Amino acid sequence: MLETLKKDVCEIAKRAQRDGLCKHKSGNFSARDLETGYVVITPTSVDRDLLTPRDMVVMDLEARVIENLSGLRPTSESLMHLMIYRQRSKAAAIAHTHSAYATAFALLNKPIPAVVYEVANLGLTKARVPVAPYGRPGTTGLADSVIESCLEADCFLLEKHGAVAVDERDVYEAFLKASYIEELAELYYLALTAGGGIEPEGFAQEELQRWEYPREISFPSVR
Repeated sequence: MLETLKKDVCEIAKRAQRDGLCKHKSGNFSARDLETGYVVITPTSVDRDLLTPRDMVVMDLEARVIENLSGLRPTSESLMHLMIYRQRSKAAAIAHTHSAYATAFALLNKPIPAVVYEVANLGLTKARVPVAPYGRPGTTGLADSVIESCLEADCFLLEKHGAVAVDERDVYEAFLKASYIEELAELYYLALTAGGGIEPEGFAQEELQRWEYPREISFPSVR
């Protein structure tokens, strides 16, 4: 069932560990099949080096396990993923990471402003990566805590916890957004450090929304 999604989610989970966005079994990833509504999600507490597509768990939006061929339980933070999918009807994938710089700002409960223009692709509506209030991992409290932030932006932090990226295409794009969150957090940290704690000037949301592909570029007509 949903073998392609299982392969994709497994591959991204492994890549997140290789790239340093997740360590020590932390973080979790999922993708939704828009036809059935089922969610393919990573299992809990499994060494990513040992993960296979067979280990991915299939759930419905009511947290019922539909398929777990390896007998593994879905991540304990499944309720958060399912809540985001219920709030975002077009969401196709979610990446939850514990990357160092992003998590540092999550610990400080500090939103990350749009200090570089690349964030125009992160689905922000207020020129910032917001912070969802603290919710204990593995609880409905965590799931409820993300509602406002996931409606504000595709990318947000979890207070005292980590980062989340949502995408409407696939888990590869969700992972890319999670990578951008970490890069943005690192750049923001470096700017604060170099500036002696003075806030760097960020972009206004209006400016971010003006981005478009250059109209001056033309292509040969097809005959």
